[in-house]
Amino acid sequence: MLSKVMSFALSGLEGVPVEVETDINNGLPAYELVGLPDAAVKESRERVRSALKNSGRKFPAQKITVNLAPADLKKEGSYFDLAIAVGVLKATEQLVGADVAGIVFLGELSLDGALRPVAGILPLLISAKAKGYTCFILPEGNAKEASYIEGITVYAAKTLSAVVDHLRGFARLAPLAVTKYAPAPAGTYKFDLAYVKGQPAAKRALEVAVSGGHNLLLVGPPGTGKTMLARCIPSIMPDMTFDEALEVTKIHSVAGVLDGEGIVSVRPFRSPHHTATTVSMCGGGTRTVKPGEISLAHDGVLFLDEMPEYHRSTLEALRQPLEDGCITVTRAGGAVTFPANFMLCASMNPCPCGNYGSADKVCTCTPAAIHKYRSRISGPLLDRIDLQVEVDSVQYEQLAAEGAEESSAAVKKRVERAREVQRKRFEGTGVRVNADMSERELRTFCPLSPECERILRLSFERLKLSARARSRIIKVARTIADLAGEESILPAHILEAVSYRSYDNFG
Repeated sequence: MLSKVMSFALSGLEGVPVEVETDINNGLPAYELVGLPDAAVKESRERVRSALKNSGRKFPAQKITVNLAPADLKKEGSYFDLAIAVGVLKATEQLVGADVAGIVFLGELSLDGALRPVAGILPLLISAKAKGYTCFILPEGNAKEASYIEGITVYAAKTLSAVVDHLRGFARLAPLAVTKYAPAPAGTYKFDLAYVKGQPAAKRALEVAVSGGHNLLLVGPPGTGKTMLARCIPSIMPDMTFDEALEVTKIHSVAGVLDGEGIVSVRPFRSPHHTATTVSMCGGGTRTVKPGEISLAHDGVLFLDEMPEYHRSTLEALRQPLEDGCITVTRAGGAVTFPANFMLCASMNPCPCGNYGSADKVCTCTPAAIHKYRSRISGPLLDRIDLQVEVDSVQYEQLAAEGAEESSAAVKKRVERAREVQRKRFEGTGVRVNADMSERELRTFCPLSPECERILRLSFERLKLSARARSRIIKVARTIADLAGEESILPAHILEAVSYRSYDNFG
């Protein structure tokens, strides 16, 4: 007898429908699994066999052929276990009266018949919904993640037996209630600008960078608070919208790093170690292509502490995502594009010993050593960093002062006002923040007065800036004007924006 059951495969962040066809005929006992399965899918036959027997069901001693259609799509992972088990039960008439049409089955089976959660449920459900599928049965461990999708019916089960009883009408599963999204509550973030003593220039740069979505480089001696400042960035970023949370959750779900909350409501802050490989940063894998640190930082912050210590190839891999807001990972099995619209924050010492330019410490490095250290960051990459800020040592009196520093909550309010100005400005254009503007938007939204053009021309010539640096200065100036509540870019805004390019030619 032949049965057909629906499931889904994951390709990048997209779900692809897979029809599980099960045919059982008389003959020598055999189990053939076809349809371009990988090793994990092939092993499902043993999991299905044991799960059926330990759930009190019969496993036929006949010739069984399972086809995963379409046959030209490589099938990976353990998504199909439940669908295969239901297909076998349906083909052996152990589901009499049960209608499986229109139901999508997802989940991994353990040997005792329990259902185990699988990675990537959220993008699978979103893709399936877009293709017209509205009814799903999946493991209870994926329930929280699945409950955020409206307009579909989801049944979460603990065991294969529970699924069988539901299909036969003996013990119906309750559909999942939709969970309403709520942004991360106040006080979620561990780091706050209120705990950072001094550093007014660096704090101002943080505010400007976050307001316009600009990239930031903090340069200064060890112990000046660079890492602390960077870790405070998520606390001044606007709350994530539901659409942003869904997109970030899809990436984290595919990567298998989703926590028990079911949805990511906190801005990502990724801080990979300087020994991270290019593959771990960009994404990849031997079988399933998974997102790397660049994609996991989407809609959040990618922090590179001690930037010159990273491998050159790893740093250069950042150039394309910084421009395009996405990254395409190409492997032998195909190419997958992941979103990668993140804010880059990097820190570094001014020299190998860290004391070059310090007001109270002596640098012991030779000019050649300093040049070699700084040249580890290429000019094209530095060109893509909008704000380059010097962070110097804080005096003891400032550290011991009792006066309260401005909190992240206060700075966040100003950031949100500036972001709202940008939202209204770019409505209908696809641009979210000033940093995303193309040359077309620059000409439309950033006209410069003759005085602003004069200052910009002089800066361009004296600092030997590139055309990209000129555009980025204008974008930063536009953000500074938004923070000041000005409709037009003023000379003071250009001057402040130019002051953040002091390290363009420091190598």
